[in-house]
Amino acid sequence: MQTLMIAFGAGVAFILAYHTYGRWLGHKIFNLCADTTCPSKRLNDGKDYVPTLKSIVFGHHFTSIAGTGPIVGPAIAVIWGWLPALLWVVFGSIFIGAVHDFGSLVVSLRNDGKTVGEIAGRLVNGRVKVLFLLVLFMALTIVLAIFGLVIAAVFRMYPQSIFPCLIQIPLAIGIGFLLYRKGLGLFFPSLITLALMYLAVIYGDRGILHDLNMAMSQWSLITWVIVLLIYSYVASVLPVWLLLQPRDYINSLQLISALALVVMGLIVAAFFGGAPVGEDAARPALEIVAPMVNSNPQGAPAIFPFLFITVACGAISGFHCLVSSGTSSKQLKSETDAHMVGYGSMLTEGFLATIVICACIAGIGLGVVTKTGQTLVGQEAWMLRYASWGAANGLAAKVGAFVDGAANFLKAMGIAQNVAIALLGVLVASFAGTTLDTACRLQRYVVQELAGSFLPEHRQYQGGLSLNPLVWLTNMHGATIFAVILGIAIAAAPPGGGAWSWAQAGKGGLILWPMFGATNQLLGGLAFLVIMFYLWRRGKPVFFLVIPLLFMLAMPAWALLTTLPDWLAAEQKNWPLIIIGIFTLILEAWMIVEGMILLPGVRGVLERTAAENRINSEAT
Repeated sequence: MQTLMIAFGAGVAFILAYHTYGRWLGHKIFNLCADTTCPSKRLNDGKDYVPTLKSIVFGHHFTSIAGTGPIVGPAIAVIWGWLPALLWVVFGSIFIGAVHDFGSLVVSLRNDGKTVGEIAGRLVNGRVKVLFLLVLFMALTIVLAIFGLVIAAVFRMYPQSIFPCLIQIPLAIGIGFLLYRKGLGLFFPSLITLALMYLAVIYGDRGILHDLNMAMSQWSLITWVIVLLIYSYVASVLPVWLLLQPRDYINSLQLISALALVVMGLIVAAFFGGAPVGEDAARPALEIVAPMVNSNPQGAPAIFPFLFITVACGAISGFHCLVSSGTSSKQLKSETDAHMVGYGSMLTEGFLATIVICACIAGIGLGVVTKTGQTLVGQEAWMLRYASWGAANGLAAKVGAFVDGAANFLKAMGIAQNVAIALLGVLVASFAGTTLDTACRLQRYVVQELAGSFLPEHRQYQGGLSLNPLVWLTNMHGATIFAVILGIAIAAAPPGGGAWSWAQAGKGGLILWPMFGATNQLLGGLAFLVIMFYLWRRGKPVFFLVIPLLFMLAMPAWALLTTLPDWLAAEQKNWPLIIIGIFTLILEAWMIVEGMILLPGVRGVLERTAAENRINSEAT
């Protein structure tokens, strides 16, 4: 029952926060106005800027920000005890993460739907813009290099999830066509599509489909990386309404309904126990089998600062500012929708992270099958996954802990084991897939903005043929192709300094992966800096941003300063990782100094508008 009270209490806290703190931010701080013309209408191009229903943008935003982050982060963070992880998820989501996402979305809405990196140039100065864009570029490069590997690994662990994930693509195109070309309402297409997706989960691993799943699960890692990044290229350059929006929307329907099923299973398990682990066995009671606080897990780094780097999505993630300012701000058709999309999506993700914690600290105790076929229950089941940092730190261990625990909740309701595993495998793979194709689109924007920063506007390509590479990178296709090729090249590099082999190709993203947590959280701190400058220039209160800003600048720097000596002392040094780590610290310090110098003199001084910037650029 304690597990149920944790989930219930977190859910109530998120609902209260949405209707109180979130509403205060929207009305008193950001002054959201339904009469303001949003960029989606003013700049409507039918491709990137498309006025869209609030529910569809919410689906896109939620699935894009979530990824596998709110699953793998909390799933490993409980090794320090369930209470620290839970407190960080709940209070981090309400007071830091949701404020970050909401603020990034609103600031972008007020700046033609530009990314926070581009906006930093208007609010702070041009140097900060370039520095910010470089950090964004590094973070997205790591995402593109690693998420193909993540999805391939999930497909290998759960082959039954492959066909249900593939079928989402034609279904998404179909629903996009019906909504935007045929003008149909949203309800019935959504209902039919959701039913088809669940049928694919239940029957998508039988007969010839089982053979298809097994055959594709054996594809090499580099094959999956190439296929997924080519798909991401297509999704990035197609009109947003045709594939990206509807795919993320129908994903959100399935993922939120799957989350609801897991919660229902948690309720059943709390009152009646889990599914019997044997033919004549009684239903095991649902109990928390993880420690409340574990300050010194075997082989684990210190809880400070690494808890706040390990749990990013689910509490606060800098990647979210890219989604808020890169894609969602170009789709909202009313400013007031930003409350639900920006603040509400983050709280939904926080609740997902809470359920992941419940699955990993209690659901897992209802039964885990070992490789030898033995079923462990209680603390023995938990220790199978969390005996040490090494045991809990791999992708398979983290995803496996959540799937084991959540599947036990579903089985408590009588759902068959194979269906439960397939549903959860689809949930994990779908989250990762939506993050990958959104990240590719975001990287395209960042590459275009970076190229434009080094190419004065009056010299940009206007027609005819140009051999200047920066001109090609300001083009939609050129920027996307560059992003995809770079992602494939890094993924194909041999990890660990070893010789290249076909078996190792696809794992190259692991070279830079240890940097992602700190870089990702640093983005959150820098986004807070941009939001603060926006409010400061307008004479608005910024007191509620001070602690989140300082916290999200300090934690990534602390983590990097702690790990850099270890990387330098390693016998086989990972020089790309070391160089980028040092470069990131320098960029952070530089941007902070630039901001501190400028901040005192700009209180109440509005920045130039986009139109004024264009006039000034043309004049120079």
